[in-house]
Amino acid sequence: MMLRFDHFAILARSLDEGCEWVSKHLGVDPVPGGEHPLMGTHNRLLSLGPKAYLEVIAINPAAPSPGRPRWFDLDNFDGPPCVGNWVAASDDLGGDLALMPAGTGLPMALSRGDLRWTMAVPDDGRLPFDGASPALIEWTCDAHPAQRLPDMGLRLKSLEISHPEADALDRHLGALLNDPAITLHPGPAKALRATIETPSGLRVLE
Repeated sequence: MMLRFDHFAILARSLDEGCEWVSKHLGVDPVPGGEHPLMGTHNRLLSLGPKAYLEVIAINPAAPSPGRPRWFDLDNFDGPPCVGNWVAASDDLGGDLALMPAGTGLPMALSRGDLRWTMAVPDDGRLPFDGASPALIEWTCDAHPAQRLPDMGLRLKSLEISHPEADALDRHLGALLNDPAITLHPGPAKALRATIETPSGLRVLE
């Protein structure tokens, strides 16, 4: 059982605000993604290669309340857009969840068109280690969103994750994740910093 980087989430108060922020930093515009009725959110996406992407995600003002806390703790998000969370792909969600920190969540089956996936969602919407720990996803179809996105030459060079308890998080992830692009560091507070290769050079999102 090994986890793989799947995508990271840029949290925003509105989808337009988040996309304008991404466009300013990366020089390209995110493309339409979709809606998540069970969570009352919507997103736009950018490819980071054939099996990786970034999403800008925000509460969908046109959607009814989901009647439960939204994922990525979006109900409590405020401030400018930021790299707020990351998602790791699993081929055995149940088995990998047993090795993850308590509170990573329970599997929830989701779909959009012919895309189908199961994602672990915490009951309170808050991932462990203040959101430094990844959400887990298992794609249950042959398709992957990144394969359908235009390739604009963006690639993830590194994702640096800082947290005061980085060593404890590393003890959970060390046996599950082997990706030199993802590093954990002790820091005064939770922070995610993504370095992206673009046609115009390296750009940093945080």
